[in-house]
Amino acid sequence: MNVILSLIISGVAVFGLVAIAVIGWLANLHVLFGVVIPYVAAAIFLLGMIYRVVDWGKSPVPFRIPSTCSQQKSLPWIKYDYVDKLDNPHSKLGVWGRMFLEVVFFRSLFRNTRMQFGNGESIRYTSSKWLWLGAIAFHYCFFIVLTRHLRFFTQPQPFFVTMIEKIDGFFQIWLPTAYQSGLLLGAAVTFLLLRRLLIAQVRYVSLPADYFPLFLILTVVGSGILMRYVFKTDVVSIKELTLGLVNFHPKVPENIGVLFYIHLFLVCVLFAYFPFSKLVHMGGVFLSPTRNLPNDNRVVRHINPWNPEVKIHTYEAYENEFREKMIAAGLPVEKKVASTESKE
Repeated sequence: MNVILSLIISGVAVFGLVAIAVIGWLANLHVLFGVVIPYVAAAIFLLGMIYRVVDWGKSPVPFRIPSTCSQQKSLPWIKYDYVDKLDNPHSKLGVWGRMFLEVVFFRSLFRNTRMQFGNGESIRYTSSKWLWLGAIAFHYCFFIVLTRHLRFFTQPQPFFVTMIEKIDGFFQIWLPTAYQSGLLLGAAVTFLLLRRLLIAQVRYVSLPADYFPLFLILTVVGSGILMRYVFKTDVVSIKELTLGLVNFHPKVPENIGVLFYIHLFLVCVLFAYFPFSKLVHMGGVFLSPTRNLPNDNRVVRHINPWNPEVKIHTYEAYENEFREKMIAAGLPVEKKVASTESKE
């Protein structure tokens, strides 16, 4: 699909969502956008994630198919050091170590390279560390922002939320405190969007489903930054609304501005869209057989438990069934039909 068309579709979709929230606020549909839609989005997110995890769990994995890039454990005199134990694990402990580095530090992306054509027909592989840096900044900042938002849903505020807020606002450039995670999150999403637009190979394989989440997250971040630093919002009323949602006694205050309803509605759309999009790789990484299986094919014989029982029809049984017809048709048989005289 043409990149301009993909951008238009994604941009119009996000703009349409913003317009829906504005219309709902103008029509005084505060209960719908402040109570009903958040509950529906939370239910879709939970049920969708459960469905995806159960569906992945039912997928048959008959053999060990881990992605490896190192020496497999074999004979004692073949070198197999600690790096091999993480790149090509043969035990559950090695798999846990590999998964920890993958989930926490994005190890495979850190080691990723990009192919480029040099002069003539030469090919070279260059580092792709900028992609790793942008991805890890995006994921960690997103996690920190979500954790900070727990202060709206809890009373009293958990100690770790307070600690994260103090670390996140360490520089305190102005008032209100500038949280680095929100600004870095916007920068990371912008970097991932520009990478998808400026690199020809990535742009060629990009679809509206790739641009839409980036536009949606960028709009969520932008509306949150505007609420905090530009257009002031009544935080007390927002916390009253969120605590009511958590305690299942929802109450919608009257003095919440339209920007909050835009932000809340876009967050609800993001959560409802999450289980059915590429963003769901958050849960899929734990169920990927290329990551969560030890490579012990030389130690253990793995038999496919999903192989169905096959009813075997041997040639001997086939010939016994059709021998007379085969002889009548002039086909060779291994055993002749006994004549009537011999039987007598």
